[in-house]
Amino acid sequence: MVKGFTLWFTGLSGAGKSTLANLVAEELRGRGHRVEVLDGDEVRTNLSKGLGFSKEDRDTNIRRIGYVCKLLARNGVIAISAAISPYREIREEVRAQHDNFFEVYVKCPLEKLVERDVKGLYYRALKGEIDRFTGVSDPYEEPFSPELVIESHRESPEQSLRRLLEILQQAGLIFSASSLDAADID
Repeated sequence: MVKGFTLWFTGLSGAGKSTLANLVAEELRGRGHRVEVLDGDEVRTNLSKGLGFSKEDRDTNIRRIGYVCKLLARNGVIAISAAISPYREIREEVRAQHDNFFEVYVKCPLEKLVERDVKGLYYRALKGEIDRFTGVSDPYEEPFSPELVIESHRESPEQSLRRLLEILQQAGLIFSASSLDAADID
């Protein structure tokens, strides 16, 4: 029986968290794992509606995501969170509540994020038109010791996915693609 765990993607808006979360979810489902993705934008719409962007509201949002991930993981699901989660202290609080927590910092320089930003949010934030924009007018605290750092401006999503899967396999958290056995999936 495979144990569930929380796979926590953190990083600035546009760094590639959701892209990687969805790629790894698809791959893991194909390997027979039970997987759920909690995307930060979707959670804000459905679970945290009404919360703003103050530090307190952001912390509440991350606590909610962490709680749902914990429930899923303890029931044998790989819970994948793809949320900015800007504050180190609250990420560490969430980590402490999980038996198996794997943090992936998706790192990308601001100038690349501005280039990638099809909605123009960074441009507007840099002009002062958007208040409390993480990484511009609100802080993002990099993790001190994530299990993996992905520099999304240096490698393709597919390359990042391969590295992530290899590390998860080495840690014994997931099935290898070649070792699928019906007895392991129960």
